Amino acid sequence: MSHEPRYTVNCSILFTELPLLERPAAARRAGFGAVEFWWPFAEAVPSDAEVDAFVTAIQDAGLQLTGLNFFAGDMPGGDRGLVSSPKRSSEFRDNIDATVGIGERLGCRAFNALYGNRDNRHSAGEQDDLAVENLGLAARAAARIQGTVLVEAVSGAAQYPLLTAADALTVIDRVQASYGVQNLGLLADLYHLAVNGDDVDRVIADHADRIAHVQIADAPGRNEPGTGTLPLERQLGALAAGGYTGWIGLEYKPSTTTVESFGWLPREHRAVAG
Repeated sequence: MSHEPRYTVNCSILFTELPLLERPAAARRAGFGAVEFWWPFAEAVPSDAEVDAFVTAIQDAGLQLTGLNFFAGDMPGGDRGLVSSPKRSSEFRDNIDATVGIGERLGCRAFNALYGNRDNRHSAGEQDDLAVENLGLAARAAARIQGTVLVEAVSGAAQYPLLTAADALTVIDRVQASYGVQNLGLLADLYHLAVNGDDVDRVIADHADRIAHVQIADAPGRNEPGTGTLPLERQLGALAAGGYTGWIGLEYKPSTTTVESFGWLPREHRAVAG
């Protein structure tokens, strides 16, 4: 039996025409019941007032928070995570409890840990060892609330070393073996994988059981489904057939306005509760 997709709106890349705290209500008005965010604050450890305002915005909109990124540095400036960064590892560690704490308050159980760009001042081995350690710490913290730490391949960042699903799974395997934790999973961003040349159909066929979250955008362009050439509908069907029943994160740049960019998805399919 196929599973009706459950969609969640990434409000760090959609609704950016609005202040961040107004985006959850806008997602609700557009017919969605769930949202996800990158780290929504400027610092690794925001003030209690900032956290309360974020939590309240989601609660007041009546939404489920389905995913939250750990602090990843200055994303507009090119940072792509701190997990493997010797220089900024302490910021990541300080951020772990803040991230999991928000998840606990909002019922969010999926936490995306961006790996980080390569730093040529340190060996790849040193950075990978540090990443395993930090992901182990994050997984243990997330386990306190039955949460899962996500690892993903990313495109468009020349120094980001995880390009394929196999790259991310290799890291996850190391963390699970080193720390005896099982609560790490692959974030399969079908756009990033396709742009990086991965065989997305094979990833789904071989690793559906290890995919803990899915995100989509079309390519080329990283816009909404239907603007490019990716077979997203078929691939989401294959995921469902393979047993994936989790959320499908809409993590794309709208080609027009955010609300118009949802035209491909009939309103009655935006807040499926199955």
